[in-house]
Amino acid sequence: MNLSNLRYDLPAGVVLFLVALPLSLGIAHASGMPPFVGLLTGVIGGVMVTLLSPSRFAVSGPAAGLVTIVVAAMETLGSFSSLLLALMLAGVLQILLGVIKAGRFISLIPASVIQGMLAAIGLLLIGQQIPVALGYQGEQGLIGMVVDPAFHFSPWVAGIAVVALLILWLWTTPAFKKIGLLTYVPGSLIAVLWGSLAVLIGERLLPENMHQLPRIALPKFDSLEQVMAQLESPNWRAWNNPAVYMVAVTLALVASLETLLSQEALKKLQQQTPTPSANKELRAQGLGNLLSGMFGGLPITAVIVRSSVNVNAGARSKVSILLHGMLLLLCGLFFSAVINTIPLACLAAVLLYTGYKLASPQLFAAQWRQGMAQFLPFMVTIGGIMAFGMLVGISGGLLAQLLASTYKSHHNALQLTRYDDHYVMRFRQNLTFLHNPRLQSLLAEIPDNSVVRVEQDNAGYIDPDVQALLDEFGAKAGHRGIVLDRWPG
Repeated sequence: MNLSNLRYDLPAGVVLFLVALPLSLGIAHASGMPPFVGLLTGVIGGVMVTLLSPSRFAVSGPAAGLVTIVVAAMETLGSFSSLLLALMLAGVLQILLGVIKAGRFISLIPASVIQGMLAAIGLLLIGQQIPVALGYQGEQGLIGMVVDPAFHFSPWVAGIAVVALLILWLWTTPAFKKIGLLTYVPGSLIAVLWGSLAVLIGERLLPENMHQLPRIALPKFDSLEQVMAQLESPNWRAWNNPAVYMVAVTLALVASLETLLSQEALKKLQQQTPTPSANKELRAQGLGNLLSGMFGGLPITAVIVRSSVNVNAGARSKVSILLHGMLLLLCGLFFSAVINTIPLACLAAVLLYTGYKLASPQLFAAQWRQGMAQFLPFMVTIGGIMAFGMLVGISGGLLAQLLASTYKSHHNALQLTRYDDHYVMRFRQNLTFLHNPRLQSLLAEIPDNSVVRVEQDNAGYIDPDVQALLDEFGAKAGHRGIVLDRWPG
């Protein structure tokens, strides 16, 4: 451990903990589980997975993208305990995927899709956190602020969020960066401390306004027995239920895909040398899910939102992630009263800032400059994720990239150049029957009484259908007064 990095890692770990805490609680609630289950999952991901992970910045824990799968699986299996057995089996499958080096296939995912995933997550974060920053406590998000008659705009909540955003912005300005002491503390930590301080002062001066302020709600445990009562064991008797194995395969594949995509996306935010091994990461995640299923937790993946917060907070090593995991454990056992003073509005500001970094206008401009073959899959990925979810969005982006790349590849495979009455046809790659329409259109451009030369050094293979089309043209060339030079056949 490099001690010089502690001044960056310790405050980054605190910020990461403060962001991961409400996310872990919220995912547990959305999954129909007690809050402590979310904390337990965050601890296993933040400590055990981190110790084995090859990445210095990837943060693992409960993932919002798996909530729908968890809820549906519990309905199918009939109990959370049966899901825990499936989760253990999923962990074993992930370990096996790492052993057989299945992680190498993640390199097939194009950059446009990964960038689209980042931007979509950023936009979703912004859409989810704007209502929180304005004081809306319902479950309908942005729409709820419009249609829910119970919603009333809270200037106090909005004020806390706006000041927190202002702090985050000021911390990135050149003037603040020149102040040496400020480099020791990330702006996100100051933003959270500001929120807690505003609550403490407001309770003394304006108690009637602070009473309705949404805050972190962490349950208090008075004894170890209460903690243990929150844990559930796997249902070992469900081993003969075929549905358990189907759920296990689903969890293993989806969790592995989300983890590896998060790792690829993290490379866009923070380079690491050497590059973390995808197969080692699969083995680490597999052990994490095996332990999470054994002790009563939720599925674990590497989560790009928390990883982004970690990077933006200035982390330099795994210490920040390990610290956040230990703080999740300690706060769940001893410090709930202190944590419950933090308003959700300032945490929303941290996530809004993270969302903006992930989906910045500069990212959209950069993708546009790369051409439609990159921009179209990028936008399809964003639209698909926001409308239908992670898997559908990524699948749509992959299909769009495949079609765009195929079109560009086929369009550029053949080139016809004119020099007076001489025409040069260049084959830039191997030709298949899919190139026939393009070849036909180029051959139709060649007039009578011309000289045609073919350069095919870059084409090691010519499909028989393509050759038949060339032979047909060659057979008619003499009648049209066309001279063929180096004609394939």
